Amino acid sequence: MKLLLRLFPAGHLVISVMFIVSAFALLAFAGVDLVHALQPFNARAADARIDDLLDCIALLTIAVASLELGQTIVEEEIQRASHMSSPSRVRRFLSRFLVVLVVALSIEALVAVFRFSRDDPSKLPFAASIGLMAAALLAGWGVFIRMNLGAEELEPEALAAAKQEDHKVENPK
Repeated sequence: MKLLLRLFPAGHLVISVMFIVSAFALLAFAGVDLVHALQPFNARAADARIDDLLDCIALLTIAVASLELGQTIVEEEIQRASHMSSPSRVRRFLSRFLVVLVVALSIEALVAVFRFSRDDPSKLPFAASIGLMAAALLAGWGVFIRMNLGAEELEPEALAAAKQEDHKVENPK
């Protein structure tokens, strides 16, 4: 069993590296879209250029989310070797994940609104549903944090330990 538990950090490291590699691949694709959109001597229509820019923004949004998730996994699971045993840890881990998710979904909704308003306005309800899901996640996250505050008061030492770990991760020696 101890051997199995030692494999988890290696698995988390592989997942983090894959998130980071995926983010850089998405950055490359976004760069290609940006170059295509901005080529001054290309005879492409403005609509095609705008589509490339919107694709670039969407890819960059997903790349940021991938990088953030990779960083979160490295910091929480490898550097801190944290186990989700205290309410403070769970709240902080979920908060980091949900911040990335809510921001990414909000940007994706905005990109979809721009795209659908130009291409096919009948699809605007699909863009609105993405925005509603981002809002629902944000509201649910707020309820979770509000309800979690009482649990944190029961374990002030866990919050103090988490803050000490933050200092060690932010200022490694």
